[in-house]
Parts: sequence; structure tokens; C-alpha cells
Amino acid sequence: MTTGSTLEAVGRPLDRVDGPAKVTGSGRYAAEFTLPGTAYAALVGARTASGRIIGINTGAAEDADGVLAVLTHRNLPKVAAPPQLLPSLAGHAAPGESFFPMQDEVVHYFGQPVAMVIADSYERAQFAARQIHVDYAPGASVTTLEEGRDQAYEPEAIFAGFVPARSVRGDIKAGFAAAAQRLDATYHFAANHHHPIEPSATTAVWDGDRLTLYDATQGIVASQRTVAALLGIPPSKVRVRASFVGGGFGCKAMIWPHVTLAAMAARWVRRPVKLALTREQMATSCGHREEQEQRIELGATGDGRLTALRHHKLSLTSPFDEWAEPSLSIAAQAYACPHYEGVYRLIRSNTMTPTFTRGPGETTGMFALECTMDELAHRIGVDPVQLRLRNHAHADPNTGHPWSSDGAQECYQLGAARFDWQSRNPEPCSERDGNWLIGKGMATAGYPVFFPMQPQRARARLYADGSAVVQAGTQEFGTGAATAMTQVAADGLGVPLGQVRFEYGDTDLPNVAATVGSAGAGMISAAVHTAVTTLRDQLIAQAVLDPASPLHGSDPAAVVVRQGRMELRDDSGIGETYPQLMERHFMTDMEALGSWSPPAPDVPYGLATFGAQFAEVAVDRDLGVVRVRRMVGAFAPGRVLNAKTARSQAMGGMLWGIGQALLEGAVTDTRDGRWANASLGEYLLPVNADAPDVAVEFVEVPDPVVNPLGVKGLGEVGMVGAAAAIANAVFHATGYRARELPIRIEHLL
Repeated sequence: MTTGSTLEAVGRPLDRVDGPAKVTGSGRYAAEFTLPGTAYAALVGARTASGRIIGINTGAAEDADGVLAVLTHRNLPKVAAPPQLLPSLAGHAAPGESFFPMQDEVVHYFGQPVAMVIADSYERAQFAARQIHVDYAPGASVTTLEEGRDQAYEPEAIFAGFVPARSVRGDIKAGFAAAAQRLDATYHFAANHHHPIEPSATTAVWDGDRLTLYDATQGIVASQRTVAALLGIPPSKVRVRASFVGGGFGCKAMIWPHVTLAAMAARWVRRPVKLALTREQMATSCGHREEQEQRIELGATGDGRLTALRHHKLSLTSPFDEWAEPSLSIAAQAYACPHYEGVYRLIRSNTMTPTFTRGPGETTGMFALECTMDELAHRIGVDPVQLRLRNHAHADPNTGHPWSSDGAQECYQLGAARFDWQSRNPEPCSERDGNWLIGKGMATAGYPVFFPMQPQRARARLYADGSAVVQAGTQEFGTGAATAMTQVAADGLGVPLGQVRFEYGDTDLPNVAATVGSAGAGMISAAVHTAVTTLRDQLIAQAVLDPASPLHGSDPAAVVVRQGRMELRDDSGIGETYPQLMERHFMTDMEALGSWSPPAPDVPYGLATFGAQFAEVAVDRDLGVVRVRRMVGAFAPGRVLNAKTARSQAMGGMLWGIGQALLEGAVTDTRDGRWANASLGEYLLPVNADAPDVAVEFVEVPDPVVNPLGVKGLGEVGMVGAAAAIANAVFHATGYRARELPIRIEHLL
């Protein structure tokens, strides 16, 4: 934080500035923008996992009331260029897969769009879509890990080419040779789907050669660049608006084909078109966490110090992309293990390209590692917390660089104290409450710190009445970003919170990258802070140069701003307000553009956020039912911008850990490749009745490296380790060691 202002609003547990709009219904989401003459599009998905379309009968649909057009591969215009897979933090086009549907007759996966109906009402479009009959020549398919196991291969890289498929440090054979203890465990993870409250939706409207999209997206710039690239038009011709987004969790981070299809439909019928995915289509249209298997081999000394870690992952990817969530990243850094080998192997399958899902990779990779660490602790009779402390890496094991900030030890200690961990009897099956077996478990949380790949920008404008407007081309998708940025802006300018308005949700504003990978809070706050402090410093400079100002001739570094008044730090009686200065100079407003450049990729620091998770479960010994009774999470996310929204973020992740551990699992019907439980009636999610008491603690460790305010982000780390803590508690309660997620009743009977 620069010296010209103090932190008064940042960190406080303020209510959300967008709360009234949401509870009154005045805040509109993508599917709620109904422009004059709006038509409605409905997608028809393929009903086979693989093959070719040999016939499409669209006659009944075309004859249906209100139908304006039926588009298939026979008449849909070709895209300007094939999609190029890039992560949305790159700030460029970020299609979810390097494939665009309805360009030819080939079917790659169940649910792939093969036709689109546009009608004058939603109901008519859906009805007509059901009248389309498609004939297929089915082809051979692979839809599960077991079906494709013998076709597995090791690629050069995964994650759009950004993550090497093989990573090695030290001598893994020597590490195992030196081990007194060896463990070898394999874990299977069912595929997971995103189910935000708001399904993905896009409203598209053309005005001549200019396109406006109202899109449910985590990256308005990514939507703009992707659609422009696919349509072959300049990004300046595309405007994207997204004031409110009803949850994202990764499925709205990349830009999926339906967004461009909405634009193509609107251009075809020459009127606004709204395309909203159904709940079932969310499972086949927006990516997913892939089905995967992870094998962990640990070597350790007699007292539990790690000597070797081998971590291999096998997972399903699409026919056209080598994608795997980077499950091995933080698991390779969490502990000081000198000898390491991490390998990704892929199976090409008949599915769409998987994508980010909250804690993308870390939630699965750390589950495997943390359950194996718990097994090691039990085998050698060491307390699980002490085992983690004994092995914690005080520098990045991959590079030897010190962490930009740590806090892990404090998280273990604070979480254990809040949970009363020391009262735990370490013996499994040692505690009961009537017919319930009681268990307590813990795990490490960790998540990398990611940076965008280009400068991030914001604009600040101060008016002569002392009010300010700060703008950034980002979006609010439920995390409280608008509230936190209002706090950052108020403190940077040194004005009361009520005098600041934060504007966002429009690509016409200064651009920032997609809010993914827990990078949003850090990069947006950095841009906003840079903009407002630049404006503040301009005003201070003008005051000290102004002979009529009480501050004339003062050292600008000695001037601070409090409650909109510029004054000397050591003599608050000398100063004047912003409005006084501006009125004297006949200024109605003054503005500044702030640009923040992220640290270089080779910054000599390890970059990660750490935490500790604790959980208590009760298991019915006759029925196998698991209930999570309480959870405690302690996290070290750098600076906390808003204590209330930050706690909500962490709590949401921890509760999602219940879903990962006990409920969520997508099932594939291998006969046709469809997801057999693609609705909220069948895909199990935690509800309020499943929610236990949750306590969240923060350890704020200053971090001068990551960005001006030292913000590392909280969106993902709250989920990492939560499922492992629950699974370890289930072992403590029952003696059953989970090797498959979700843990089902039949596992425990």
C-alpha cells in the first residue's frame, strides 16, 4: 500500500453493495435481457457418443408455429478459423475446446449440438427442437476410463500445452531406496459437473455490423475475443455485458460454442436471439471435471519425513484436446520431499473437453496425497498435524525459492486449536455417540497463485462534489468482487466508502482478464488500486504546486488523504479537501487510468496459498450413512479485502468438499455415452440439511510480491483438502480407507 492513504475500509466485513439489487430482483442476469423482437434458440444434441449423421429430418420443426429458422451443419455458416485452446487468463480468445459443432456430419460426443431451432417464443423453440429426427451411423466409442485403459498414452503437455506431462526432481529410485516406510495407493474419482444456480445463457443482438452479447461469463473479455475470432470480425465490433452472473465455478471461465451459436442465430434471423441451456444441457455443453485415477507412492523415514513421492494421473480427455486438470501441481510443492516424479497420462474418449472445476486439479491431487499422508501417520503412530508440520516445505521444493508468503504452520496451529484437535483419541472406532461412530480428520489445503498474462487496467474519476466512480471491465459472479473493489477504491483515494461507486460488467470499460484460478481479487484490486492512487497522487501534486493551497511547497510523500481531505501526516491541521482544490481550479472532474503489470513468470519466489482443514463426521454403523457434524478451516490468503465475503467464499468451498467426498459423481451410460444423472434430481449435491457448523479462520501474512495489496485469493483453496479431511475422519470413525470418490453407503456396509 502506498503511503498517501490508510486502510480503513479494506478488511472490514461490509455488506455487499449488490445485495439490494439481488434481493429485490432489479439486478438482471443474461437470460433476463429481453429486447424488443427477441427470438429464442433451442439446441438439439446428438444422441450417440460417436458416429456420423446420415440424415436430418427438419420438416416438422420448420412447419411448427412460430419457427423462424432451423440450422444444421448443412446451412450453418462456417466459423472463420478453428478454435485455438488457450486458458482464459491469457486475455485472448478462450474457447472451451478446439472444436466447433455443426460444421460437418461427424459426432464426437453425446449431446454435441447437431441442430438449432430459432422461434418466436421459448416454448415454441423447445417444442420444435423435439420434432427434429436425426439418423446416425454409430461408430466405436470410449466413454469410461476402464474402456480406454489400454489406449492410455503420455502426451508432451496438458492444460492447453502450459503444463508438462512429466515433472521430475532428484532421484526417485534413490529416494525409495532410502525409505523405511513405503505406501502405494490408487484412488478413483468420478467425473463431476458444474451446477451453478444460473445455467449458461447468452442474448445476442446485432446493430449493423456491431454485436452486443449479454452473456453469463466469468470473463467478458474472453467472451468478446472468442466470439470475434470465430466470426472473423474485430473484437472492437463485439461488446459483452455481464452485470450479474449466477455462479461460475469454472464452467463459465472458458467460452463454449453456445455463445457464438447465439450470435450466429441472431445474424441469421436478423433479430435478437436468446439461447439458454437447459439443466441437462449443462452436463454436455460446458465441460466437466474428468473421470480420473491417481496413484500415489510415498517413501518416508521411520519418523515420517518424506524421501520420495511418485504421483501418476490417468484421465479421460476429448478426441481433439490434450486436457487434464493439473492435479499434481500443489501436491508436488506442499511438502519438502527431495525426490519426486509426476506423470500425466491421457485416454482419448468420446466426451467434450474437460475444463476448470473449482479447485481444478488441486482438489483431486491433494485428496490423494492427503489421504496417503493420513495413512502414513496412522502406520507410524504420529499425529497427522505433526506429520504435516514435520514435512512442510519452507521453500518451493521445485525451485528452492522462498515462498512469497507462507502461513501454513500458523494455519495448522490455529485450526487445530479451534477444532480442539488435541482431545482426539487417535485410535479408529474409539468414539461413539449412540449408534453413531465418531471420527475426526484433517488435511492440508493449498493452491497456486496465478497471474494474468498481460497488464490489467482500471479507470478512476473524482467529481468536484467529492464522489468517485471507478470502472473495470470485469464481472460479478457471486464472489463479492464489486464490494471488495469499492473498499479498495475508497481506501486508495482516501474518501468515505459511501462516496465511491464501482462500475463493471462491460467490455467498453478498461479490460481485465477472466476471473479464474483465484486470480480475480488480486488482479482486479491491483488495477483498481493503481488507478485510484494515481488519481490521488495527481491531486496531491497539484495541491503542493498551488500557491493558494495550504499544502503549497510540501513534500508530496508527506501528504496523506483522510476522509477526502489532503493533509500533512505529521500536522493534520494543514490541508484541504479534494472539492476545495477542484473548485478553486474550476474542475468538474479529474480522472486517471491505472495499469498494473503482473510479476514476471520467473519471479524468484514460490507462489502458493496454504491452509488447513479439519472435519468431524458421524457414521451410522448399521446404515452406513455419513453425516459431517462440523468443519474448521484456517487459511493464509495474504490480505483479506472483505472479511464477510472472504469467509463466505471459504465456507462455500468447504461445503463443496462435502459434495466431493460423499455425494457428487457423474455416471456414464456406456451404451450411448450419455450422462445418466444429468439433472439436479439425480446428480447429488449438498443442501442446507447436509451443512454442518463451519468455522473459518484467516492468517493474514503480508505478501509484497504478488500485487500491491498482497492479495492471493480465496476462491479455490477453501475447497482443497476439505474432502480429504472428511475421508480421513471416516477412516478414524470406521477404519475404512476410502479409495474412491464419492464415498457411498455401500462402501461402509
